[in-house]
Amino acid sequence: MSLLSVIVPCYNEEENVAPFYEELLKNESYFKENDIEVEILYIDDGSRDKTVAEVRKLHEKDGRVRLISFSRNFGKEAAMYAGLENSRGDYVVMMDADLQDPPALLPEMFAGIKEGYDSVATRRVDRKGEPPIRSFFARRFYSLMKKISKTEMMDGARDYRLMTRQMVDAILSMQEYNRFTKGIFGWVGFRTKWLEFENVERLRGETKWNFWKLLMYSFDGIMAFSTAPLLISSLMGVFFCVVAFAMIIFIIVRKIIFGDPVSGWPSMVCIILMTSGIQFFCTGILGQYLAKTYMEVKRRPIYLVREEL
Repeated sequence: MSLLSVIVPCYNEEENVAPFYEELLKNESYFKENDIEVEILYIDDGSRDKTVAEVRKLHEKDGRVRLISFSRNFGKEAAMYAGLENSRGDYVVMMDADLQDPPALLPEMFAGIKEGYDSVATRRVDRKGEPPIRSFFARRFYSLMKKISKTEMMDGARDYRLMTRQMVDAILSMQEYNRFTKGIFGWVGFRTKWLEFENVERLRGETKWNFWKLLMYSFDGIMAFSTAPLLISSLMGVFFCVVAFAMIIFIIVRKIIFGDPVSGWPSMVCIILMTSGIQFFCTGILGQYLAKTYMEVKRRPIYLVREEL
């Protein structure tokens, strides 16, 4: 018998806990036919509703259901890491509780593992139901990452992924505090098969990811897997040094020829303001990388557990 660990990060998902469980168990016959035992690991990310109570009910009914509840909200990245760290399965799959990751795909994902792949990942072929501006910036983010990062990141990729224990252990070996799992999946390598499916809207409740949170998350991804912003800021510094040197030569020549040191001060003020803004911008980029380094060297735990079943 092989063991499958199903990791389900939850934040205020009381309405979806039980429906997800019921939908997952529609694969029960497949699991039995293929000698697969299942453990369902709900990771409560400091929910403020009755998510924990709903999971407790399932645990009392089915001992395969486990719970790890955080002391506060640490974020989905921490929840996914906690799930991987506490999983016991030969195979591990991560799924959202809102059923946007269809459990019906599991048999097809296992088929990919049997073909010799180390992981089978999913990606959406459309973004139906999403605000157009959010979809536009999401596509631009993946397009940008392909250009500035050596790590493979697939457009439309979900966190819904079935992995072998070997790949899970490789991911756990990366114990960085500032985590961007989509990038980590690509960085560790291993053979991955991609399954495409049409976007599925949430069963109940509202998404916890607004535009601002996704924007900040994308910045985390860029800084975690690319040093291109630092290179850009350095090149901008070189460019403005060259421009400043050329302007000095121009002013000296103009003074010698025309003897007019006064005119042109409005344009000079504009140039000073622009270069100052560029300097602050580049300093901000450097500050963000420094802040990430500061958080890493503190070595704080990625999450803290309040309750475990």
